Amino acid sequence: MFEESREMKKKRAGEILKRLRKKYPEVRTALRHDSPLQMLVATILSAQCLDQTVNEVTPALFDKYPTAEAYAKAKPGELEALIRPTGFFRNKTKSLIGMGQALVEKHGGKVPETMEELVQIPGVARKTANVVLQEAIRPQGPHEGVVVDTHVRRVAYRLGLTAETVPEKIEQDLMALTPRKYWRELGMTMIWHGRDTCVARRPKCSQCVLEEVCPKIGV
Repeated sequence: MFEESREMKKKRAGEILKRLRKKYPEVRTALRHDSPLQMLVATILSAQCLDQTVNEVTPALFDKYPTAEAYAKAKPGELEALIRPTGFFRNKTKSLIGMGQALVEKHGGKVPETMEELVQIPGVARKTANVVLQEAIRPQGPHEGVVVDTHVRRVAYRLGLTAETVPEKIEQDLMALTPRKYWRELGMTMIWHGRDTCVARRPKCSQCVLEEVCPKIGV
C-alpha cells in the first residue's frame, strides 16, 4: 500500500474532495424517489443491480405498494414478478416484505430517522441506511457516515485512502480523513467518479482530474 503520513493523507484527501466537488457540483443519487420509503425500497433493490434497471422497475412497484403496510402484506409471487429484472429477486422480496413488517410493527409504518434503527430493518446495512438518511431524510446533515458501494470501494483503494476490503472499515477510514460536513459529498462524488472515469476495467487515468494526486494502486 502507498505509504504516507496521516497528515499527508488527510491533506491529499482534502485535495481529492476539492477536485471531485468541482467536477460534480450537485451530486445526488440516480435512484428516483419521492419519499423515504421509496428511497429505502429502491436502495434495497439496487444491490448488485444498475440504478437504471431499478428506475425502470420502481414506477409500477411504487404504484402497487404505496405504503409499508402494502409491503408487509405483499404476496411473494406478485412482488417477485415485479422486481425480477433487478436480480436476486427472491432474496430481495424477502427483504422488502420483512422491511414492511418491521416498519409496521416497530415504527408505525414510517421509515425511522436514525442509523441505529435503520440497520435493524431486514435488507438494510450501513450503506443503504446512509443513502436513505442522506438523500431522503437529512440531505443537509448532520450525516452518520460515508456511502460505500462497489465504486467507492474501488476508487478509495486506487487512491490509497484505504487498504481495507470490508465496507464498514473502508467507511471508517474515509470518515477519519474528511470533516463530517463533507461525508455525503465524498461518497456521492466518488460514486459518480467511479462510474464515468475510474471504471473497473481500463480506468481513464489520462482524463482523470485526480491523476496528479492518485498513486494508482492496483491500476
